[in-house]
Amino acid sequence: MDLTQNFLFPNELHIYWTVMIVLYPYITGMVAGAFIVSSFYHVFGMEKLKSIARYALVASLAFLLFATIPLLNHLGKPERAFNIMLTPNFTSAMSGFGFVYMTYMVIVVLEVWFSYRSEFIEKFNQSTGVAKFIYKVLILGNTNDNENTKRYDKKLVIFLGGVGIPIACILHGYVGFLFGSLKANLWWSTPLMFIIFIFSAIVSGLAVLIFLYLFVHWKRKIKIDQESIDLLSKWLWGFMIIAVTLELMEVLSISYERTARWAILEQLINGKLKISYLYLQIGLFSIVPFLMLSVTSLAKFNVKIRNFIIWLASGMLLLQVLLMRWNVVIGGQLVSKSMRGFTEYFPGYFDKEGIIVSFLLIFTPFLLLRAFDHYFPFFPKKDK
Repeated sequence: MDLTQNFLFPNELHIYWTVMIVLYPYITGMVAGAFIVSSFYHVFGMEKLKSIARYALVASLAFLLFATIPLLNHLGKPERAFNIMLTPNFTSAMSGFGFVYMTYMVIVVLEVWFSYRSEFIEKFNQSTGVAKFIYKVLILGNTNDNENTKRYDKKLVIFLGGVGIPIACILHGYVGFLFGSLKANLWWSTPLMFIIFIFSAIVSGLAVLIFLYLFVHWKRKIKIDQESIDLLSKWLWGFMIIAVTLELMEVLSISYERTARWAILEQLINGKLKISYLYLQIGLFSIVPFLMLSVTSLAKFNVKIRNFIIWLASGMLLLQVLLMRWNVVIGGQLVSKSMRGFTEYFPGYFDKEGIIVSFLLIFTPFLLLRAFDHYFPFFPKKDK
């Protein structure tokens, strides 16, 4: 079957940035969004987020540990990624990402360690055998735990959270920079790309926190901190409005200019991306969650029904951000540089960068997060 339309150059018949490059900004978006939520409590002292702050911080770490896996899977020789550190090139955007990622990893790991140091010491005192040795390594052999050490731990968490906020924005804003300038094409070449990626990252981070929090509390039949959920759902509503508005403004501004660029993008939107962009990303997974969150934010009714609507809207927005990543990364590569043709792409099921591997990469951080909750819980085990 011919997958091309009109005129394409030979090197444009295939998509080289595959679904792995879709998952990379998707997972890093969850990292940045979750970390910013935790920082609103640790740095700015928002008490309403106290019950969810450490969960958000550990979630950020779980996703951060897998943020680079799609990139490494995409590389033909992933071991060469270490060359970024061994032979640094500060004029390279990819090299810059390596150092930003490393810095952010150190900040998040340290913040988690200082947040849980008292729990690690308690576990060390209660454990025996191998478990005791593991906890001794975790606490670096220091069992001092008193009001003075807790006060210093708290100060360091605040400091790390404050430093981490701009690093989190740079980490994900870098992705927008990569698409919007370094590898720009008709669909990506806009100054808004950097900002769009940051706001959509916050949306995905908020959405995944709400989605998991409500699901786990429902499954364990434990009490929900309604103030935290109501606040996060309103933030999700607001940031979703900003993110979707920016995405639409980008397209509307190009449309209003009516240049040769719009002539080809109009065909792309109404053709190859009609279902994934118009019907799904903008229609079903943007307008419907907007209406749902509008109702829960502005109206008062049964708490269980409201929480279910918030949970459902959060899940839909997770899909909305994933579709946005797909339409930007894949959609931008469907257009020929001749502006006279299109190609096509759909991942295989069992390929190295196929659908099965993609699902595994998405769900593995959730399994890791479940393991973290088992060893140093951030949710209560039962309702008091």
